[in-house]
Amino acid sequence: MRLTTLRLAALGAAVLVPATVLIAQDQLLAQAPADPAPVEEQLEPNPSGEQAEPTAAERAAAPRDPLEIYSDLNLFGEIFDRIRAEYVDPPDEQELIRAAIQGMLTSLDPHSGYLPPIEYADMRQDTSGQFGGLGVEIIMEEGLIKVVSPIDDTPAARAGILSNDLIIEIDGQQVQGMTQDEAVEKMRGEVGTQVTITVFREGVDEPLEFELTRGIISMRAVRWSMEGGETEGEGDIAVLRLSRFSEQAFVGIERAIEDIYAERNDVPPQGIILDLRNNPGGLVDQSVYVADAFLNRGAVVLTRGRSENESARYDAAPDPLDARIADVPMVVLINGGSASAAEIVAGALQDHKRATLVGTRSFGKGSVQSIISLGPDGAMRLTTARYYTPDNRSIQALGITPDIDVRQVVPEEFQGRDEIIGEAGLDGHITAEGQEEASVGSSVYVPADKAEDTQLQYALRLIKGEETDPAFPPTVE
Repeated sequence: MRLTTLRLAALGAAVLVPATVLIAQDQLLAQAPADPAPVEEQLEPNPSGEQAEPTAAERAAAPRDPLEIYSDLNLFGEIFDRIRAEYVDPPDEQELIRAAIQGMLTSLDPHSGYLPPIEYADMRQDTSGQFGGLGVEIIMEEGLIKVVSPIDDTPAARAGILSNDLIIEIDGQQVQGMTQDEAVEKMRGEVGTQVTITVFREGVDEPLEFELTRGIISMRAVRWSMEGGETEGEGDIAVLRLSRFSEQAFVGIERAIEDIYAERNDVPPQGIILDLRNNPGGLVDQSVYVADAFLNRGAVVLTRGRSENESARYDAAPDPLDARIADVPMVVLINGGSASAAEIVAGALQDHKRATLVGTRSFGKGSVQSIISLGPDGAMRLTTARYYTPDNRSIQALGITPDIDVRQVVPEEFQGRDEIIGEAGLDGHITAEGQEEASVGSSVYVPADKAEDTQLQYALRLIKGEETDPAFPPTVE
């Protein structure tokens, strides 16, 4: 099963239950007597026949008169006109209206909001996983931009830029003093436009100048390595690191598995570790595709909203990919930074007993945001549905609890600053009556050195049989 791109945009992360309804219910329950008398004994005499004034809760729960709503809109217009006429400096009317729209949307929950045209364009580029650029992976080193590696079949690779080259100028402007983000911004641009970069290469006396034409660059969403051997990068266990759910997520997983089998002459790995730690989520349709890569049947995620078109069930289906890895044991790593689409995948694999979850509790973002285009005025991001795992679990403000809780050894300088409560700690987050919420933090710390990564090393030992736990391998009931 595959979803359309439009559906992808509509499925970001749950249904908004009006807080006023919940408050009204709580108050009515609190007012109810513990052992109610017969109805006729509770009625007070009302000889005048006048109706009692409704309570504040009843007024909040009742539908508003349209005339009242238009009266409030008139109030907004009056304030807008007074600002335009009397504010000390002439205001930007467009910015005033956009600020009002933003305030209206952000008052709903932490994930609804207004996207001005530039931010909307950036968001579409971010979720597509593609942009106009040169195709180099870089890091900042001693104030200069160091090329980690050129990406295959990109302008940088074709021009001959190499790993460890130091970029010292971009279009004649020195990189020294720029931030990494500023340098990246200068190298990115419209496809087909020119950019000149100057690099210093060890062993070459003079700086090298490259005139490049920007092309379409696909960001790598998935990196993989074989681990479990005596040295890093060697062994029989495949570790797939999925950094975010852009449009490149499923393609990245598919290619990674193909490359792993090609490297091993079609011999299956001893196990697969899917690393979703600090994955902030992204496109929900990509989470369905990724979960489907490891499942051959059953629900992946359920969504429920106020309207029927926001309520749906998305299922996995048999395909050559999941058949190829069906018998390979699997562990999923999660932590306090695993959110939204990452939680959909983790929850689906946990509920179907396909994988054992190792790490700490996830973030707890169980809502879906629809991206609604406003044409030249940008877009609005509106929470339109909740999502549920296949076992009908809502993780909103609670998160997913791993099957095996494994905590990192956190350096002293990070202790106390490595934990976040997650969704439950965000002001205005969506709540539901009787639903449990997280009350303590979950660590987001992951060491750069794999040898010091307690969670990863535990997962490797678990697959190799050096550690045992009743949760691995999961038992299908």
